[in-house]
Amino acid sequence: MAQGTGSINSEYKDWEWSADAGERARLLQSPSVETVPKTGESQGSGLGATSALGAVFIVVNAALGAGLLNFPAAFSMAGGVAAGIVLQMCMLIFIIGGLVILAYCSQASNERTYQEVVWAVCGKVPGVLCEVAIAVYTFGTCIAFLIIIGDQEDKIIAALVTEPEEAGSGRWYTDRKFTISITAFLLILPLSIPKEIGFQKYASSLSVIGTWYVTAVIIIKYIWPDKELVPVEIPTSPSTWTAVFNAMPTICFGFQCHVSSVPVFNSMKQPEVKTWGAVVTAAMVIALFVYTGTGVCGFLTFGASVEQDVLLSYPSNDIPVALARAFIILCVLTSYPILHFCGRAVLEGLWLRYTGVTVEEDVVRERRRRLLQTISWFLLTLLLALFIPDIGKVISVIGGLAACFIFVFPGLCLIQAKLSEIQETRAISWWAMVSYGVFMVTLGAFIFGQTTANAIFVDLTA
Repeated sequence: MAQGTGSINSEYKDWEWSADAGERARLLQSPSVETVPKTGESQGSGLGATSALGAVFIVVNAALGAGLLNFPAAFSMAGGVAAGIVLQMCMLIFIIGGLVILAYCSQASNERTYQEVVWAVCGKVPGVLCEVAIAVYTFGTCIAFLIIIGDQEDKIIAALVTEPEEAGSGRWYTDRKFTISITAFLLILPLSIPKEIGFQKYASSLSVIGTWYVTAVIIIKYIWPDKELVPVEIPTSPSTWTAVFNAMPTICFGFQCHVSSVPVFNSMKQPEVKTWGAVVTAAMVIALFVYTGTGVCGFLTFGASVEQDVLLSYPSNDIPVALARAFIILCVLTSYPILHFCGRAVLEGLWLRYTGVTVEEDVVRERRRRLLQTISWFLLTLLLALFIPDIGKVISVIGGLAACFIFVFPGLCLIQAKLSEIQETRAISWWAMVSYGVFMVTLGAFIFGQTTANAIFVDLTA
């Protein structure tokens, strides 16, 4: 990666970053985004190929995913429809603000990916922490994806295997651990090994259609419910005031598209902060309607008895829901390799930086290292998924970490960017921006600390 002269924090150059090591950052973009190489001729010239409307679609694509399955349970934890909607709206203000801050800092630092912006603006330590957080987040998300596969396959198999069986005589090929393992080895592992994942962009578009279908099914099932779908209880207020915070990880996990937002911004024909503000506002409003529709209708259908994965609450023999489960499996199968690709890229970048080795110096070692990283990542996520059957426990952990990408790192970037400005006097707007950044960091740290502590001491020890 060329060391841009626009970098705010000179510490970014202290690690002898090579052009080859920097290239690993390119893969953190959405698979459907093609960015312009960062050269002296292209800097600031607006040579991207993505229109504003296309950027809206890509951001929505990045935000929507399997996380929508948890929104009905989040509404239940928040204390009902009103509390859930208000919580989403309040958080959405800061979610959009974080996306705009990242675009502003991307222009100021002349960097094109999330972690590169953090490196350039905030310095060495926050940059390393950001990359480690990305690796942990993608690792946890891969675990959640495998759990989702197991959840949906359990229901599909239950609908197909209709013969009555005596207790304890379950067939070996219907066992959850076997179905997850065989699916992972046959479909996910081969897709995770390649060095590039450009081919995934077509499957990713299909997975977006699948998430829209899932939302439509949940809404229709609420409007025209089956007779047997009777909610046990519809909470109208949270059980405790702290219970509201338990819904935050799901919201953060659902709306977290910040890591891929910087490449999307730089891929636009006119990468301007004002235009980007309109793009992300439109995208987040669309995502809000999808998540709210899923959350409200799923919650009102099942009430307090709704499962962490809402599709598990529906009967196994419901054909439209079975198709929704198939779509979710497809979504997860295409998303796992992308998330693994991002995590593997961060690990590769850290390795190249510490060793000072370029990929061209030893292609054979790069291939061996990639295979070792991929197989180790795959086996660890599979093992954890087999023994952590509750997706809510995983979401509570990685959702808290998502708050760091939404609040903490953008807040730190805003603070550092404003502090680096050379001004004789500090205007009121300057103090307002710094205060906003401090508040974002504080809020993000609170969400991360509260949800992580709750996951460790309550969920994981239950």
